[in-house]
Amino acid sequence: MGEGIERINDNADSDDIDENEEDFGDDDFAAMFEESVQGKEIKVGSLVTGTVVLIRDSDVVVDIGYKSEGHIPLNQFRDANGECTLAEGDEVDVFLERYEDEHGNIQLSRTKAERMKVWEEIKRIADADETIEGVVTSKVKGGLSVDIGVAAFLPGSQIDLKPVRNLDKLIGERYEFRILKHNQKRNNVVISRRVVLEEVRESMKEQLLEKLQEGATIEGVVKNITDYGAFIDLGGLDGLLHITDISWGRVNHPSERITVGETIDVKIIKYDAERQRVSLGIKQLKEDPWTNAADNYPVGTKVAGKVISIKDYGAFVEIEEGIESLVHVSEMSWTKKIKHPTQIVNVGDSIDAVVLSIDPEKRRISLGMKQVEPNPWDNLIDKYPVGTKIEGEIKNITDFGLFVGIENDIDGLVHISDISWSKRLKHPGELYKKGETIQAVVLNLDTANQRFSLGIKQLNEDPWKNISEKLMVNDHVNGTVTNITDFGAFVELEDGVEGLVHISEITSDKDEKAENILKVGDPVTAKVLNINNDDRKIGLSIKAFTEEKEKMESGEYITDSFQQGKVSFGEILKQATEEASPEVEVETPATEEEEVAAADTDADDAETEADTELETPEETKTEADEAGASEDDSEKEESVDE
Repeated sequence: MGEGIERINDNADSDDIDENEEDFGDDDFAAMFEESVQGKEIKVGSLVTGTVVLIRDSDVVVDIGYKSEGHIPLNQFRDANGECTLAEGDEVDVFLERYEDEHGNIQLSRTKAERMKVWEEIKRIADADETIEGVVTSKVKGGLSVDIGVAAFLPGSQIDLKPVRNLDKLIGERYEFRILKHNQKRNNVVISRRVVLEEVRESMKEQLLEKLQEGATIEGVVKNITDYGAFIDLGGLDGLLHITDISWGRVNHPSERITVGETIDVKIIKYDAERQRVSLGIKQLKEDPWTNAADNYPVGTKVAGKVISIKDYGAFVEIEEGIESLVHVSEMSWTKKIKHPTQIVNVGDSIDAVVLSIDPEKRRISLGMKQVEPNPWDNLIDKYPVGTKIEGEIKNITDFGLFVGIENDIDGLVHISDISWSKRLKHPGELYKKGETIQAVVLNLDTANQRFSLGIKQLNEDPWKNISEKLMVNDHVNGTVTNITDFGAFVELEDGVEGLVHISEITSDKDEKAENILKVGDPVTAKVLNINNDDRKIGLSIKAFTEEKEKMESGEYITDSFQQGKVSFGEILKQATEEASPEVEVETPATEEEEVAAADTDADDAETEADTELETPEETKTEADEAGASEDDSEKEESVDE
């Protein structure tokens, strides 16, 4: 019953009620109830305070001082864990939906009462420009749904100071929000978290600006990363950390050293108060490594490093953070012919090297990898003196020669001119193949320039060495045609010795071509016209030999030779005797007297020949001398005929 009814029961005596019971009717009781609740504001659609009268399994009975109690479902009083902490006698705020239902009970709602209280609180907070706390419950189109007592809409642009790509990670998080607008009738509330963050940021910015100064070290959070650097949130103000100020060493991209959301220490390099711009640096927190580089890395020091970059001309090696050095491609190996550094190293490889030079002002250090090992060329000159015969495999064949493997990747070069004394090679591949094992002779060893010269033809004696003893001008020689050209034919006289028969010396017929008369492989006999030892050239004539042969057969050769002083009279008699006596003579041992007489005869013959040679016409003689010589020749011809 209501308070009014209780008050009546408290003031009335039970005997009086019994005695006068017949005097009271229903109308009188209703009037008394109306009188008891007179002055109370109980309106449909309003909040009222009631008392819990009874708690049952399914509902709660609440008395709000009306003529009947209200029944509210028990689940409206359960918390998030499903527990009900309500007790009989507790006062609760409820919402009066209507006075009586079909059972005569007033209809109350705890849920609507809570919601009405929330809307009243929302209105108060919005009017006071205060913040309200809420929990993100789900993603909706264009933003998030937040529980602030009622479902509120948080637009995507109002979630944070910067766009948030992953909204799922915010679900379940509790934040402070500012109410942008509300409409209870439409059950619509729009909130913002960004406004709250901006207010906090502005407050922090004011505090930060008071203590900002160049050279100071400050903590910040990586807010954003670009190709040229990163923006650091210093707490109300963003500073730029340029990529060149991240490390003393090489940084290809800021993401190699820092990540978004990471808290880092930075140094203020420059601060522009008017424009509110701050330049930051991380590497400035450490000393420049080049300051003591000359003392730490003197020439000759052995160092270890990591290959960080490769170019056509060499590899860049980091020997400590901020100090890079160059290993030139020529300093990578003593013996290998390296065309590109990737034949030896790759990015990321760890190597050992020796400091060759250092220039701290230009921040340059030159390293050598090959200097870590002894130079194998240093001992070659003692091991392979000039003239040493070696045996090796042909590693490569080029237009100009053969590369022969010696040892430890050291190759020797056999130049094409040192392959053969006589053969005219257009390419070494005409005689040799790659992988073939050959012998050669050491011709020269230049350790300074790392050149090893070999020769194959030097394995045999130079056939031109004693050519003057074997051949003389006017000799008749036999040979084989080896090559025919437009200007003549080459004839091999012996291994390594060739002579040239000029086209004018092949035949008397000037219209004939050499290939029409001679073929490669034809045996020929020719007369030696000239010998040039310096140029290794021999001039031959088939035509001259043929003419002499014809004269010999006709008898004219003897006369001509005698007239030209080429033969003596004794040689002519000897030749005639041999032709007349074809039988073989048996020589008998000569006595001492005969040997002496023969020696005297040879001496006389030599004098006669000398005199004959002196009588040979020369260009410097006068016309009279030449006429006299002609008369002498005529007399000699008559003597010969007789």
